[in-house]
Amino acid sequence: MNGSVISATLKRKFIAGLFVSIPAIITFLLIGKFVAFVDSLLEPFYFKVLGYHTPGLGFVSAIVLIFIVGIISTNVFGKKIITWFENIFLRLPVFKGFYTAVKQLVDAFSPESKNSSFKRFVIIEYPRPGMYAFGFLTKESTVLAGQGGNAECCLRAVYVPTNNLYLGDIVLVSEREVFYTDIPIDEGIKIILSGGIASPNRIGEARE
Repeated sequence: MNGSVISATLKRKFIAGLFVSIPAIITFLLIGKFVAFVDSLLEPFYFKVLGYHTPGLGFVSAIVLIFIVGIISTNVFGKKIITWFENIFLRLPVFKGFYTAVKQLVDAFSPESKNSSFKRFVIIEYPRPGMYAFGFLTKESTVLAGQGGNAECCLRAVYVPTNNLYLGDIVLVSEREVFYTDIPIDEGIKIILSGGIASPNRIGEARE
């Protein structure tokens, strides 16, 4: 085995190891930054109470707090408490707009939401003829046109993610321009998050 063959073999092995390592490294870095961020929210409080820094205590407390909120929100009495707090928030002029928008966005992606804003996972011709994009059907709207609003046009509002999942464009298209896939919403979310890698080889049309 000559030097060029050994060099090519080592290069392939290194590149293979690199492609395996990079996702793991990035994942650990992101998780580490998330843990540090959450920990920084509550750690100063514990420092004032205890008098010394305890790394990780803020993060553990946040996880426990979220778990407690989850328990409270899943029983009747807890739902009444949460609804009461929401009603207070919705009376605040500036806070109302942000809270409502964020809550609707989170509910749309929540697997526990019974009133998900996403109705179907669809395909539309976007952003120009000859190009197609995955999207989520969110609303059906009737547009009134002509004098006195005599003419009606039924449009479909489709949310097309353009930056991962939480940022995208709202596209209004006619009924005939929407291809209703047989892919469930949760599978559609996986496809978007994977950059299309999780797309099935064959996509069928949804049956009514």
